[in-house]
Amino acid sequence: MPLRRCAIVGAVDGPGRWRGVLLTAVVLAGAACAQPGTTKVVVGPAAPATPTSATAPTGAPTTRTPITTTTLATPPTTAAPAPTTEPATTPATTTPAVDPAEAAWPRALDVLATIPVADERGAGYDADLFGYPARIRGDCTTRSVVLQRDSLTPAQVDPFGCTVVAGDWLSPYDGVRTSDPGEIEIDHVVALKEAWDSGAWSWDPAARVAFGNDVSDARTLRAVSRASNRAKGDRDPSNWLPREADVCRYLADWVAIKARWGLSMDRSEAGRIRNVLGSRCPDQRIAPFAPPPVPVAPATRVTEPATTAAPGPPDADVSYPNCAAARAAGAAPIHVGEPGYRPELDRDGDGVACE
Repeated sequence: MPLRRCAIVGAVDGPGRWRGVLLTAVVLAGAACAQPGTTKVVVGPAAPATPTSATAPTGAPTTRTPITTTTLATPPTTAAPAPTTEPATTPATTTPAVDPAEAAWPRALDVLATIPVADERGAGYDADLFGYPARIRGDCTTRSVVLQRDSLTPAQVDPFGCTVVAGDWLSPYDGVRTSDPGEIEIDHVVALKEAWDSGAWSWDPAARVAFGNDVSDARTLRAVSRASNRAKGDRDPSNWLPREADVCRYLADWVAIKARWGLSMDRSEAGRIRNVLGSRCPDQRIAPFAPPPVPVAPATRVTEPATTAAPGPPDADVSYPNCAAARAAGAAPIHVGEPGYRPELDRDGDGVACE
């Protein structure tokens, strides 16, 4: 086996500042011994300011090779820059494009104009005539179906798949959010009594039950907070409206339900809806709706029989200083053209004073 020899010849001399560099060169030269053959490394002073000499062993000529070093400047230490977020590109402000399908939907005001205006008939109302709640999907009641439909996340139900035990509901009327179904009630947007007074009194029993449990159109029944449902009761929009953010949707749904089911409106109701839609959202649209699940009789004008005992020509000169006086006299509400009507008493300008 050939011998590997490594000779390090020279002297580590020179000014003190070079000795560290020269010692490093010696160590590196030693590493060369691992390579085959003979390596001779000659180390001499690196560019000494004053020439010096080293005596090589007798008979071995020595060649001194200067070692040149380059000192790299160390850049100043600076703190790493904080991460930055690429600024979002803000698109130019433009008018949002209208969905062609939605643009083709009728305006709520236009649908409202097709609904007959008639006096209400309150006699004979009974909530049981509407059969709510009914079992409409297997053993599941109307309430269970609406709770599951309106939950923002999949509702949790019992092993039989009907009793809802938890969910995530946002009441549109007041913005209340809850996961407790006990805090949620199912509201007939057009209340059962309102439906009766507006034409359901003339329907057959099957039509009334179909209205009371209608899940074929999500506008008819809504999962809402208990508090808002109790506040609304059976009032129409002339006496109750939801929170501001929900007013336009609510009125559009009200109009759609009445139009779909052939129900009428009284003058106070129609006037208030027209005024609110016209001032806040005149371009509010109504999604198309299918006919009701059962045939219904169209609404007709109904005039309540007079309840005053004394017939005779009305006193055209009657005047009430305020609505409190009109109510005390049993004259409220007062419709335009009726004795005692004055624009000053009609605060919302819908043709009905002292509502």
